[in-house]
Amino acid sequence: MYVIAGVSGNTGSVVATTLLAEKQPVRVIVRDAAKGEPWKAKGAEVAIASLEDRAALARALTGATGAYLLLPPNGFGATNLAAERAALAASILGAVSDARPGHVVLLSSIGANHPSGTGPIQYIHPLEQGLRELDVPSTFLRAGFFMENWAGSAPGAIESGTLYYGLRGDSPVPQVATGDIGKTAARLLREGAPRGVRVVQLAGPADLTLSEVAATLGKIAGKSIAAVTVPREGTIGAFTGMGASRDVAEMYADLMDSYNAGKLVWVEPEVLRGTITLEQRLRELLGK
Repeated sequence: MYVIAGVSGNTGSVVATTLLAEKQPVRVIVRDAAKGEPWKAKGAEVAIASLEDRAALARALTGATGAYLLLPPNGFGATNLAAERAALAASILGAVSDARPGHVVLLSSIGANHPSGTGPIQYIHPLEQGLRELDVPSTFLRAGFFMENWAGSAPGAIESGTLYYGLRGDSPVPQVATGDIGKTAARLLREGAPRGVRVVQLAGPADLTLSEVAATLGKIAGKSIAAVTVPREGTIGAFTGMGASRDVAEMYADLMDSYNAGKLVWVEPEVLRGTITLEQRLRELLGK
């Protein structure tokens, strides 16, 4: 039995759908029964649990040959992030300790080897460390920058002719589509448990600079689009202007700083490449 969290999101839904298409037994974790009905119709078992509820999550993980787990995104207006993320990680690790699934595939991130200073990525680091300490066979799927992150900026860039973002224009960033993440996670589950911990790094077909992203958008739009790097305070202002808390805005500014400083790079030998290009994914997101 494969137990999949995050099926209401972009990656978990692909993991579960891929495994079901392969006629594998799947149990999905959802917060309420209504969200589980479509999965029941597809042939999956449904477990009702939130990741914050250690006991319910442990019940959902019981008997799992493999489990796909992740740290869900924080709320846009969240405050006291460190404490909230620590409590969530503790619940997930506690449930894994209680249920002892045969294999955990954890959605991690490039840069998760760093304990701090990487924006939202720093909160995945304790999950990796905790799984190592639990001695549960685990695969850390360290993904690159999500291609879907461009969805919020792309329409404005096309309209104005300028892509504003916190990344440097000349620094290549590993980028990957969530579809490739989900399919890779499903394959890793099917491959079975490693001895100890396996770290798999995943990117799309090519690492791209901000200027190359702008050029890709320009190709889709049929017009020239310039790339402009937004300074740290501009990034913070943009996020707070959209309703983010100061904590969240500074966290994402830290993430941009980490990329720009060259801190977020592959450090393990195993690097896989997905097949979905940025142009393909942007066309899907933009309906082009």
